[in-house]
Amino acid sequence: MATLATPSGHQNVAMLGIGAYRPARLVTNDELCTVLDSSDQWIHERSGIRARRWISGDESIRSMSSAAAERAINNSDVDREKIDMVIMATSSWPYNVPHGAPIVANDIGLNGVSAFDVSAGCGGFGYALGVAADAIRAGSATYVVVIGVETMSVGLDVTDRSTGFIFGDGAGAVIVGPSETNGISPMVSGSDGEHADAIIQNFDTVSYMARAVEYQGKDPETDPVGRMVINMAGPSVFRWAAITLPKALGNMLSISGATLDDIEVFVPHQANARINDLMKKNLGFPDELPMAYDIENTANTSAASIPLAMEELLATGKAQGGATSLILGFGAGLSYAGGVVTLPPAPKVSSFDGLEDAKPGPLAKHLLLP
Repeated sequence: MATLATPSGHQNVAMLGIGAYRPARLVTNDELCTVLDSSDQWIHERSGIRARRWISGDESIRSMSSAAAERAINNSDVDREKIDMVIMATSSWPYNVPHGAPIVANDIGLNGVSAFDVSAGCGGFGYALGVAADAIRAGSATYVVVIGVETMSVGLDVTDRSTGFIFGDGAGAVIVGPSETNGISPMVSGSDGEHADAIIQNFDTVSYMARAVEYQGKDPETDPVGRMVINMAGPSVFRWAAITLPKALGNMLSISGATLDDIEVFVPHQANARINDLMKKNLGFPDELPMAYDIENTANTSAASIPLAMEELLATGKAQGGATSLILGFGAGLSYAGGVVTLPPAPKVSSFDGLEDAKPGPLAKHLLLP
């Protein structure tokens, strides 16, 4: 019998660089409320959101992923030739086959490396980050590009008062690699499939294809096929978060080796500012402790939420590279993933550079806005 190899890698790993991409088109609450029966005040009071960015023109999930990853590589100073894995966290890649990471890897000059997708909703980046860190520790990779990206606007019904204002698009990426001291704790994750339908598509793919066949030849004015969109039971998700996440956050701290006093920055998923404020208070963090608030002008970007929020904190100087941070993503599944990390260096080139001068193209027709 053969004796199989038992490789070992580098036990200390960290995020060595960060990059992001934010779509050119900014949609304010006031603009959205021309098609959604709501108001800027109502939306902001209940979510903390003032605006969101949606892809327009030639922007796509592929182009955003590549742009964010390219910036992360350039900001990290890691030789591209040393990167041997790409992990993309997303729930909105448009194809079931092929998956997205190999295509993005090719786009950024890394064709041939290990490349795969992680689909875990809003917790996806935490899951992907954990896989990347463990791959390096196991000797399965040396340097890894981890991308969190979503085009949530593609599956959005802008007239739905429960979801129409919540979601945005964007991409964030980090380079994970060996470091002198450990900068990524073990990731803590969990799920609750019993309540999976709290955040769910209105059709599964097979049912929707059957519906498309059934509705051929019918009058679209009286019998529209309809779109695949996201439905969410907001109160149910809020209750789940209030019950589940405090224990999860406690586990993240205890497993990480850090204490509450060691945390210098709090980066929760940008789903709802009220949930985040409640978590910060219940954890006992001081009021002055920096907390990500990217939700105000970015909204909920699902798997892109955590890297975008980290990049905003670093690019604006609200947090410094090297700061000890508690991160947590949570949502569809229902699931969550997070841990304690050392923030990467502030980006030399950020997603905000030139953003004000960017020229958006037309939005998708289903978004009902010019």
